[in-house]
Formats: sequence, structure tokens, C-alpha cells
Amino acid sequence: MARLLIVEDEKNLAKGMKFNFELEGYEVDVVGDGSEALARLAPGTAVGYDLVILDVMLPGIDGFAVADRTRKAGNFVPILMLTAKSLPSDVVHGLEAGADDYLPKPFDLPVLLARVKGLLRRRDWARGDGGDVEKAQIGQAHVDFKNFQIRTGGQVHPLTLLEAMLLKLLVQNIGRVVTKGEILEKVWNVSADTQTRAVDNFIVRLRRYLEPNPRFPRHLLTVRGAGYRLLPDADGRPGDASPEAGT
Repeated sequence: MARLLIVEDEKNLAKGMKFNFELEGYEVDVVGDGSEALARLAPGTAVGYDLVILDVMLPGIDGFAVADRTRKAGNFVPILMLTAKSLPSDVVHGLEAGADDYLPKPFDLPVLLARVKGLLRRRDWARGDGGDVEKAQIGQAHVDFKNFQIRTGGQVHPLTLLEAMLLKLLVQNIGRVVTKGEILEKVWNVSADTQTRAVDNFIVRLRRYLEPNPRFPRHLLTVRGAGYRLLPDADGRPGDASPEAGT
């Protein structure tokens, strides 16, 4: 069963979450502030976690900063963010900081349990457990979904869960236009009409890993007004050859 790290400064809430997750068979550690969370999640630490439940409003270093620093340090463990700030802009802020899912406070414990199970299933789907796609070749880039990595030009680029899920969705729909709304629903788990540039920003990041020249992509294309299309072959037509905005 998975090992969880709960980062929550409300002691009674943290105690209740730990109790219920342990009843479900999870191994659970609890910390109460952002600094201790970063110490637990630093690369090379003895304990490896399968998922982090991270509150936003923490003493000292808040959850947004914890998620951002964790990603920049090279730890791509799935993060479920708990937030009393439930405006769409706050949710998008959390996702862009590095969270993989969010749950507004207050919440029912059965809902939290279901979201954790769902996020772990999404992780397993993204890495190809159960006989799904584990590897892909896109131009000169080798995608290893099992280990959440892209290898190209002698470099290894780690992927977050959302990056891997987005790329996996595109790989499963090779040659077809995938709309931004479809991506928001299937990857971000938010409404298709959510106003955000998060998808565009993730596409820009993936192009930096996949494309020889990200400003003139030949594989991960924008179909203006429609969505995105992935062409895996090096000889694939570039479609719109103009420089991509945001690169």
C-alpha cells in the first residue's frame, strides 16, 4: 500500500486524516509546517512517498512554495493540495506551482479518500501500469512513461505527473487534435471552460524537451482555435510554421 505524507498544521484534522488513511491500509507520516515538509521531500532522503497531501495555509512556508520548491529540487511525487482558497485563480495557482490535484476545504473524509485513490490511479495510468503504453518515440526524443522521463540529446528531463499525463493523452491520440477543454477535464480534473493558460504553459515546457527548436515545433503543434496535435515522425509536416507564442 502507498506511503503518504500529510502536511497540515490543524492538529485535529491531521490526526483524523492519519487515522482514516491508516484504516485503509496506507502508511502515513504527518508534519505541521512547510520547512519540515521540504526536509522530508528533499532528494536523497531515506523515506520515499507515493503521494503528498499538502495544505496551502501553513506557518512559515506556505503550500504553494512547498510545491514549487519540491518540483525545482527534482522531486515529482504526486501532490494533492488542500485549500480554503477555492476560486478558480487559486486552484490554477496551485496547479501551476506543481500540485497535481486540489480539494477545497471543508471536505468530507470519504471524498478525500476517493481523491487520493484517484490520483494514485492516474499516476499508474500515466506510467503504463496494467499493460498500457510505457514508452514512446517522438522525433529524437525517447519518452519513458514508467519512470516519468524524456531522454533526448544525451539529457534526461524528469516529468511531473501532469506533464506525463498530458503527453500520454497526446500520444494516445497521435495525429488527432486534442482540445484544451479535453485536456482540462482529463488531465487537470477541472471544468472544460476553466480560464487558464496552464495548458499552454505545460505545452511550452514539453516542447523544450521534445523539439530541436521549440519556437518552430514539428511534433507538438498548436492548431489555432482548436487545440493541440502530436506528430511523432521526424518528417511530420510542421503545419503552422510561425513561432509559437510563449516560447
